[in-house]
Amino acid sequence: MPFSVNGILCTLALLLLWRAEELAEACSCAPVHPQQAFCNADVVIRAKVVGEREVDSGNDIYGNPIKRIQYEVKQIKMFKGPNQDIEAVFTAPVSAVCGVTLDPTGKKEYLISGKAESGGRMHVTLCDYIMPWDSLSTTQKKSLSQRYQMGCECKIVRCPSLPCEISAPEECLWTDLMIEKQVHGRQANHYACVKRADGSCSWYRGVAPPKKEFLDAEDP
Repeated sequence: MPFSVNGILCTLALLLLWRAEELAEACSCAPVHPQQAFCNADVVIRAKVVGEREVDSGNDIYGNPIKRIQYEVKQIKMFKGPNQDIEAVFTAPVSAVCGVTLDPTGKKEYLISGKAESGGRMHVTLCDYIMPWDSLSTTQKKSLSQRYQMGCECKIVRCPSLPCEISAPEECLWTDLMIEKQVHGRQANHYACVKRADGSCSWYRGVAPPKKEFLDAEDP
């Protein structure tokens, strides 16, 4: 009996270690407002994916080849990025290491944000803001051209629990996760955090760009 108990304990220990390693390798991303994702990204484009292939991207420290997925894209519009079209988007091969899966048939348009690479290329992960273009609200689409950039000096603070409040005038309080229990809530879909003339920041809603003085911002 002691042998059997010890065997069970050893098996459980091995399973726990395996599970811990699996969790450590899993992709984990903190939720962000679309404006934060825009401001954090090097490149933000609207594009169609028209091809897909696996490529080698050098070797790791042990000499093993590093694989990446290369998506060939047809850029429709660049909202932020270098002075050349993006022709290829790279990502990890599996979601466990934050790889992104896109439809390579050219039937869907995407909003793609990520890190710039040389030669008209960019790299994306599950932590970047990547959405089907048709799923974006009208306000989000308009904000990509001007409003989000206007708010990059502002700080969007996630509300962890109620009650919550801002700690500085340049902050906007993001409450979607707390109140609506979802990332893509009212503030994410319809508001931008914009800097006002006095240096403070406030939520702004509207299809038209905010006036320069931004004195009559409506809080959500």
